Amino acid sequence: MALKKKPVTGMKDILPAEMQIRNYVMSQIQETYRAFGFSQIETPCVEHIENLTSKQGGDNEKLIFKILKRGEKLSLEHAQTETDLVDGGLRYDLTVPLARYYSNNAAGLPSPFKALQMGSVWRADRPQKGRFRQFVQCDIDILGDATSLAEIELILATTTALGKICPNNSFTVRINDRGILKGMAAYCGFPEESYDQVFITLDKMDKIGMEGVRSELLEAGYGSDQTDKYLNLFTTVTRDAEGVRKLGEILKDSMAESVSEGLAHIMDTVRDVAVAEFKIEFDPTLVRGMSYYTGTIFEVAMEGFGGSVAGGGRYDKMIGKFTGMETPACGFSIGFERIVTILMDQNFQVPVQGSKIAYLFEKGLDSRRLGEVIHEAMKERAKGTQVLVAQMNKNKKFQKEQLQKDGYSQFKEFYKEGLK
Repeated sequence: MALKKKPVTGMKDILPAEMQIRNYVMSQIQETYRAFGFSQIETPCVEHIENLTSKQGGDNEKLIFKILKRGEKLSLEHAQTETDLVDGGLRYDLTVPLARYYSNNAAGLPSPFKALQMGSVWRADRPQKGRFRQFVQCDIDILGDATSLAEIELILATTTALGKICPNNSFTVRINDRGILKGMAAYCGFPEESYDQVFITLDKMDKIGMEGVRSELLEAGYGSDQTDKYLNLFTTVTRDAEGVRKLGEILKDSMAESVSEGLAHIMDTVRDVAVAEFKIEFDPTLVRGMSYYTGTIFEVAMEGFGGSVAGGGRYDKMIGKFTGMETPACGFSIGFERIVTILMDQNFQVPVQGSKIAYLFEKGLDSRRLGEVIHEAMKERAKGTQVLVAQMNKNKKFQKEQLQKDGYSQFKEFYKEGLK
């Protein structure tokens, strides 16, 4: 049987042109985040299965690539349940591994700790255009800071990076707080045990609209009075910081004032000090499905791209599940693959860093002459120039065209009788 040339379903080969863009985006993100004081770390791609199935990953826990036990630990004939066969899995995000990492290494880390992670994650999702089973995530997290400074720094760092990478695309930061979501639901008389169901329906607002949400809530058995009261809140609230404060006044008997005031403070500060051009808007319909979020949540929507290109929020309860002591935590993740897709659709060209020269030599060049060509290339490389040494193809014109696409702007040709 012939070996298979195509990658495994849901995975992809990355060609040099895309790899150049990926490396460029990654370098811009790293450079920006380091300027904000984030320290890069790395966690293993394999996590304990108990951590991955701890009910902190939402629907992602249904998409784990599970790993069989090895050697003597794997006993197929005596296995009765999946736990007898599996002890690990490929990470489906970078947040759960970060929580374990911090719990294990906190004594040797500064407080607060500003972490930068970039790496592949795996989800056994159904592959489709733009959705793969292996993809890169870029996360920044601040652990140990309960103040709104964490949210402000995360938003500023992420928008600064996006502004550098996609300067021609306008984008909007949408922001909300889980406390406001709960306060609105309580104000309208929804029982606390029904909040998750209400929020799941609310999260469909952008797809099914206000009337669709109303119909689903009524079908779920909620009264028309409480449903109408709930939906009317969304039509009366403005999207600025002042709108957040006014909502806080409406919900004063259902929510602490510090929730709305804290969110308004974040919005005001970000607007006043940001260097990138973007909008920041309060979005009371923003839910974000991850069950581990406990406070502020945010997403970034970019012009010309459906869906968000970045998202995150506060998750103050997760680390405590490892240590028994709650640790404030907040993070923001750039959708790396989505940004790369946007740039490729725009035929983005990576800015040339220094010159790229191709030395093309004629087939049959003797070893002495070839040595001279390589020696000259080495001198240029020592100056910081990128030099490719390659044999000429029969179709030299096509060869040069391909090299030009790869950023080579200068060519030197070497023949048996000398340089031309």
